[in-house]
Parts: sequence; C-alpha cells; structure tokens
Amino acid sequence: MNKDILKGKWNQFKGEVQKEWGELTNDDMDVINGEYDKLIGRIQERYGRSREEVEHEVNRYFDRHPTY
Repeated sequence: MNKDILKGKWNQFKGEVQKEWGELTNDDMDVINGEYDKLIGRIQERYGRSREEVEHEVNRYFDRHPTY
C-alpha cells in the first residue's frame, strides 16, 4: 500500500483496520491518523510483536484489500 493513499483514505477504512486489530482503541486510531509508521507502532505496542512481523502482517492485510 502506498503510504500517501493510506493517509488520504484513512477515514474511509479505519473502522476496518480496527476490526482487524481489535485491540486498537479509538484513541489509537486518532493518533495513527493514516500514518503507516504510527499504525505499525501501535500494533506493536498492543500485540507485543516485532516491527518486522507487524509490517509483514499489515502489508499482507492491504494486499488482500486492494480497494483501500
């Protein structure tokens, strides 16, 4: 996923992202605000995974949802 597209369409699909990573709070979503690095960081914090694992998971998620 292009990081600019993530930022531009954040409001359209942040609910879907929150469904996928249910431990992300509404406050997390506001802080992330479509920024890829913040999304990765918050998922790392909530799930205790390495950055590499989270990046792979997030990229796989967006590959499965190309309309985003």
